Amino acid sequence: MKIRIKFAKEGTMKFIGHLDIMRYFQKVMRRADVDIRYSEGFSPHQIMSFAAPLGVGLESLGEYVDIEVLSTDSSAEMLRRINAAMVEGMKALEYKLLPDNAANAMSVVAAADYTLQFREGYEPEDWETFAAGLERFMAQDQILIMKKTKKSEKEIDIRPMIYELKLDGHKICMKIATGSAANLKPDAVIRAYLESIGQTMADFALMITRTEVYANQGEEGQLNLCTLGAFGEDIE
Repeated sequence: MKIRIKFAKEGTMKFIGHLDIMRYFQKVMRRADVDIRYSEGFSPHQIMSFAAPLGVGLESLGEYVDIEVLSTDSSAEMLRRINAAMVEGMKALEYKLLPDNAANAMSVVAAADYTLQFREGYEPEDWETFAAGLERFMAQDQILIMKKTKKSEKEIDIRPMIYELKLDGHKICMKIATGSAANLKPDAVIRAYLESIGQTMADFALMITRTEVYANQGEEGQLNLCTLGAFGEDIE
């Protein structure tokens, strides 16, 4: 059986890198007595796939990991057992059964929601001017930035990768491309805006939280996003 677990990563756990998070979840599965399936061969390992690695220093309320199990209790009971084995800053939010033919989370990621706030001491001096300028910036047909590759730099247009951007008070909320086909970092959008008005942004000026991850169910060239959790069902 395929299971999709949604979890939050907050507080000091945001400083734990992706590889260590993978090892952490392997220990959680054992401590929670999850009947997880192991691969075959000389070096068996738990069958586990994470949706989209989260950068160090970012919090999240919407991370996903897929596992395969040989047996399972109800979603409510499994969440209780998993959370009992979690440390502060980590919490399982959903435990859902996937269809047998469901693709793994990593392969279907297409977009993500982020909330950004300036840290104290890094806020724009005039928020209204900042907000009005950001609105004009987003009204452009193209937003060109230089992207570094392993061997050189190239100019890319990030406007098609920004699906939505709005302000909620002093919070910046955006839905942007995430995944193997197209991937945009949320801070790159704000950095590009500030550079367009002749300003620079300090490396740690923003507090960033990922709030949800999506797959695209639209036809080629069309966008029809649904949360990764929507593919599964609660187990009663």
